[in-house]
Amino acid sequence: MPSETAAKKSDKRRGYRRPYALTEAVTHYCPGCGHGIIHRLLAEAMDELGIREKTIAVAPVGCSVLGYDYWRIDVSEAPHGRTPAVATGIKRVQPDKIVFSYQGDGDLAAIGTAEIVHAANRGENICVFFVNNTVYGMTGGQMAPTTLLAQKTQTTPGGRDQVVHGNPIRVCELLENLDGSTYLERVTIGSPANVRKAKRAALKAFRTQMDGKGFSLVEFLAPCPTYWRMSARDSIKHINEVLVEVFPPGVIKDNTGQE
Repeated sequence: MPSETAAKKSDKRRGYRRPYALTEAVTHYCPGCGHGIIHRLLAEAMDELGIREKTIAVAPVGCSVLGYDYWRIDVSEAPHGRTPAVATGIKRVQPDKIVFSYQGDGDLAAIGTAEIVHAANRGENICVFFVNNTVYGMTGGQMAPTTLLAQKTQTTPGGRDQVVHGNPIRVCELLENLDGSTYLERVTIGSPANVRKAKRAALKAFRTQMDGKGFSLVEFLAPCPTYWRMSARDSIKHINEVLVEVFPPGVIKDNTGQE
C-alpha cells in the first residue's frame, strides 16, 4: 500500500489528485453506476476533514457489500438491513471514532426500516449515506420501497401499481418528524454542479457527527442503467427529469446550527 505522500506525488504526475482514502482497486460496479462517484465524494470528504484514520464504515448486503475494497479505512460488514444497528454498536463502544453506514434503498427502506427509524429516533451520533436508485441492484432488479409508480422491475413487469404495491417511500420525509434526527438532505449526482452539492452535504454530515450533534442522513439519487434498462446518458436524464419530481432534492431538516 503506497504512503499518502507517495500517492500524492503519483497523482501529481498524472495531472489529478486521487483521494488517499480511495483505493486503486478496479470497480466491480456496472458501467454508468453511481456508486463510484459517491465513493469518491466520501473519500474526498474524509481526506479534507482529516478523519480517515479514525473512520469506520459499515456496509450491508447489496451492491455496496465490497466497500472495503474501495476505501482505505476499516469497514465492517452487517447483515442485510441491520447496518444502523451495527453502526450504533461500534459508535457506542468507540465514541471517538467517526462511524457511517452506506446503504441502498432495498437494504435501508425495506428489510432495514425498523433499524433506520429507531437509530434516527434515538438520535444516534452516526452518519448514514443512503443511495436511492429505486431498485434492488445486487439481487437482480426487483421492486424496492422507492420504486416509482409505473416503473417496471423484475417483480413488477407491468409497472408498480399504487393499489397493489403502495407508493414510493420518501425516507428523508419519513425521518423528518422524529425528534432524534438532526440533519437530513437529499442530493443528486445528475450533473457536475449537483455532484459538488452532494459533496458539501457529505461534509456537513461528517461535521454533524464530529460536533456530537446526532443523527444525520444524506440521500443520493443515483443511476442504475442496468436495471433501469437505459443507457448511462439516459439514466442521468431520468434522474434530472423524473426522479427529482418524486424525490425533491434539498435540505429536509437541519438542526445542526452550522452555516
